[in-house]
Amino acid sequence: MKFIVCEKPQEFKLKEKEIPEPKEGEVLLKIKRIGICGTDIHAFGGTQPYFEYPRILGHELAAEYVKGNAAGFKPGDKVTFIPYFNCGKCVACRNGLTNCCVNIKVFGVHIDGGMAEYVSIPEQYLLHGQGLDYDELALVEPLAIAAHGVRRAAVKSTDTVLVMGAGPIGIGLIQFAKIAGAKVIVMDINDYRLNFCKTELNADETINPLNDDVAVKLAELTNGDMANVVIDATGNRNVMNSAFNYISHGGRFVLVGLQKGELSFSHPDFHKRESTLMSSRNATIEDFEYVMKCLKEGKIDPKKYITHRTSFLEMITDFGQLIDPKNNVIKALIEIE
Repeated sequence: MKFIVCEKPQEFKLKEKEIPEPKEGEVLLKIKRIGICGTDIHAFGGTQPYFEYPRILGHELAAEYVKGNAAGFKPGDKVTFIPYFNCGKCVACRNGLTNCCVNIKVFGVHIDGGMAEYVSIPEQYLLHGQGLDYDELALVEPLAIAAHGVRRAAVKSTDTVLVMGAGPIGIGLIQFAKIAGAKVIVMDINDYRLNFCKTELNADETINPLNDDVAVKLAELTNGDMANVVIDATGNRNVMNSAFNYISHGGRFVLVGLQKGELSFSHPDFHKRESTLMSSRNATIEDFEYVMKCLKEGKIDPKKYITHRTSFLEMITDFGQLIDPKNNVIKALIEIE
């Protein structure tokens, strides 16, 4: 089978090896769709934390079930899976927080992932396709990350939510915050994406920091209250640091984006607001199930996000274009047939 490996920053290579033979408790899957995500982009660029090279990337996956002994599955079934392999024994796992397992192995980050024609995975992470097609199934994982972030923030209908970053994860955050009934303000420096959020996702307001003083504009849009919930999906340290000024009194700041450095903020300003700061990592089975329920009920149409496609064999030459903001990419999928 063919696979693509990121040998080092800025370098992909197409290679071949034997199709894996699933061990006891594992299943063999034929990959059909691979979503290109921020983790892949950061890994390619050399800015991804918790990462070592060489690595086969890819964890936003849709696949066909080939063989194994997983109960309720048969060859030909459309499937996806939870790509966060947990130990089941640590303090987080014992408390049901498998998404932040002490010994977590994220497929395509800590261990080799799905940019391959076939993969073998532990059967316990397998999810039925539930009638969704391969395009939809490839977007379940990033949507689950967004759903988890909104759940962490406990977003409710009386909240004003500022989503910083209108990439694929940010788009999911917008949608789940809207499903919760909140007013949603989107911040990004890309006018194409901001317009997409207004016209396609019903975002209430948008802010472009290149044109506006964010704190001033946000105060105008909220009658001086600022945002009850601020969620970062940029992974940019400067944006994160600035965002402490955007939180309302009693507000929550959730970090979904990830960067390598330290954050810095004024303790007195943070303290007087009785602000809450939290991170949001990966997702749980509850988030995956909620996302698939929303997809089946038509509350989310992820296909409108898919603006670019490439084939498995052309991915290496196309990757630079697919991650270039000038090409107005919302979501890119790699297809394997």
